[in-house]
Amino acid sequence: MRILILGAGGPWRTEVALARTARTLGHEALVLDAPGWRRRLDRWAGRFLQWQGDRFGADLVLCTRHAADLDATTLGNLIRHRRSAFWYFDAVSPLPPPVIQLARHVDTVFSTYGYQRDAFRVAGASHSLFLPQGADPELDVPAADAPARYACDLSFVGSGQYSRRYSLLARLAGHCRLQVRGPGWGHAPAAVPVAGGRVRGIAFSRVVRGAAVCLGIDALEAQCQETSGGTSNRLWRVLAAGGAYLGERVGGIEDFARDGEHARWYATEEEAVDTLRGLLADPTGRQAMARRGREHVLAHHTYAHRLALLLADQGYTSS
Repeated sequence: MRILILGAGGPWRTEVALARTARTLGHEALVLDAPGWRRRLDRWAGRFLQWQGDRFGADLVLCTRHAADLDATTLGNLIRHRRSAFWYFDAVSPLPPPVIQLARHVDTVFSTYGYQRDAFRVAGASHSLFLPQGADPELDVPAADAPARYACDLSFVGSGQYSRRYSLLARLAGHCRLQVRGPGWGHAPAAVPVAGGRVRGIAFSRVVRGAAVCLGIDALEAQCQETSGGTSNRLWRVLAAGGAYLGERVGGIEDFARDGEHARWYATEEEAVDTLRGLLADPTGRQAMARRGREHVLAHHTYAHRLALLLADQGYTSS
């Protein structure tokens, strides 16, 4: 099968990981960097993208959210007479209008959160399925070492524009050596210890290696609606990189990673503090959990597992 991935380009992008995965599964794959070509070619970008798509001769056009920025004519020409799908990774609620329009154009929408699947159905994308992200075994690997500046009890990597995260981070900082990294932390309270900016590639694995525990905090209250176990791909990346993960509990999450076996889950700030203390006090148990988590993800939750479902036009159902 020839798979055209219409989204954003760049070595650390999910689109590139999907193309690499498709090739390992025996398919041909091409990534078209829609926003990149729009910046370079302006009004000629649509014609160029269509020419590239026709030249490649795709059997399937797989869109990510960046394809939503294309005009309807270009998008229609790219997917006409071809099977098409849209894999939406974001937790945004409500769904942005361009995303809804893209969802209505394609044959199938896959979303990484169960509540987004339901929102797409309400918005008119009747064939909407649940498909969480996964780990990329080529990039999400344990780091051999980490700079001394990464050494800490707890690390959080994520965007800082979501104020929902501030309270827990400030509280945990009072109980351990916490390092926060990512974009958008300029307006965070002083009690949130921001140690650096955006983390890409092998740097993510080094951050995981330097921390005793890696933290997950949902960005939006809307994510509390989750009942299918949908969560950020931070979970898959941390576990694949050999980290001990402490994340926010949502409905269905233990269908993916069981509490105490593969990761730990908290429902309140108090539970997060208590669970973290227990993890830090038991390095042997923590490291054993991290090993089990990595084995579990590589066996069940890589992009190869997810893409096989997508190509079969199937969503994820727990075993």
